[in-house]
Amino acid sequence: MIESFLTHIDACPTAHHVVRRTAAILKDNGFKDVSLDSAFSSDQLQHGFVVNGGTIIAWRNAQTISADGIRIVGAHTDSPGLHIKPNPDTQTLNWQQLQVEVYGGPLLNSWLDRDLAIAGHVVLRDGTTSLFTSNHPVARIPQLAIHLDREVNDKGLILNRHQHLSPVWALGTSASSFETWLAQQCSVSPSQIASWSAQLVDTQKAEIFGRDSEFVASSRIDNQISCWAALAALLAGTGDQPMMIALFDHEEVGSQSAQGAGGPLLEHVLERLTAASGSTRPEFLTALQKSHCVSADNAHAVHPNYTDRHELNNAPNVNAGIVVKTNVNQRYATSPSSVVPIVRAATSAGVHLQTFSSRNNIACGSTIGPITATRLGIDTVDIGVPQLSMHSIREMCGTKDPVDLFALLSAYFSRL
Repeated sequence: MIESFLTHIDACPTAHHVVRRTAAILKDNGFKDVSLDSAFSSDQLQHGFVVNGGTIIAWRNAQTISADGIRIVGAHTDSPGLHIKPNPDTQTLNWQQLQVEVYGGPLLNSWLDRDLAIAGHVVLRDGTTSLFTSNHPVARIPQLAIHLDREVNDKGLILNRHQHLSPVWALGTSASSFETWLAQQCSVSPSQIASWSAQLVDTQKAEIFGRDSEFVASSRIDNQISCWAALAALLAGTGDQPMMIALFDHEEVGSQSAQGAGGPLLEHVLERLTAASGSTRPEFLTALQKSHCVSADNAHAVHPNYTDRHELNNAPNVNAGIVVKTNVNQRYATSPSSVVPIVRAATSAGVHLQTFSSRNNIACGSTIGPITATRLGIDTVDIGVPQLSMHSIREMCGTKDPVDLFALLSAYFSRL
């Protein structure tokens, strides 16, 4: 099953690619593409999904939300990286370069000396959207030679975000503009393009490695591993209990957008579904109290070279089980009561659980979990796959962990 995950991650260089692939798979499995422009109808309750930019929400068996509540698995489609700025073309001496903007919190040094493609989407003047990925490497951010920075290995690499991250992608003064190149990628004329979004992406494919093939290395493991497992679990779900996946964009920059978990989309979809089933708003509010949410986002595995950065009693290991993340300052939404459905599901699925808690002198990150719990008042638990090199262009996890996450979420949806 791990090969299915590798295929998914290679096919999804951006959040919009995740959504397009997910929507296509859902359609192939009988899910209806539901428009947000009108009220939902009762025939859309059994299997459906909605798309808003880089976010997709899909459900099964929504006709009984009011009676049973709903189980939701939330994840995020975006990853930190380098996005192309508007009017990006610049020239330094004989080098043609592109101006970029840092998205989220990537490990910047990991983007140096990599063969980079460009992927994204364009919106045409007629309102249609076209996704693209360059079919070969087109850019590189070359690191300064050690001869010109003799102390770099001892004092560390310091990158100026504005000065040192512009990739080279051509030579001379006659190179085509970025927008001309973009139009060629989408087989349209530049005059047809109304707007676009593009980002640098690594061209190296996902790989299994290790003495015993026990590891996976890839870009965007955080958090496409959770997107893949959530979709697979939704499709494998059994019984007639209501279940939903909510894969959000913009988590890496705070979730405060129309497509982010901080926006109203999930709440609106849930209310529309309960209305389509004939329920009243008071019944919708009651249904929320019967519901439960899993926020699935990766966790820090213990790093063998930096054990001093971990609280070793709560430092998870790769290939040793799915991580339950806790934080008393509410950076994670896990509570003693909200973890119970996951404990039950783990027992049913035969999946081991681990715990993660940060050192008191190292602040942890956060997830969509506290945001969803705050917006909807739904009991929420934060879990994830343990990984190393989080926010690097090339991350790693275990080969067993994605399969365990799928098994755990499948049992969770089945209320086992």
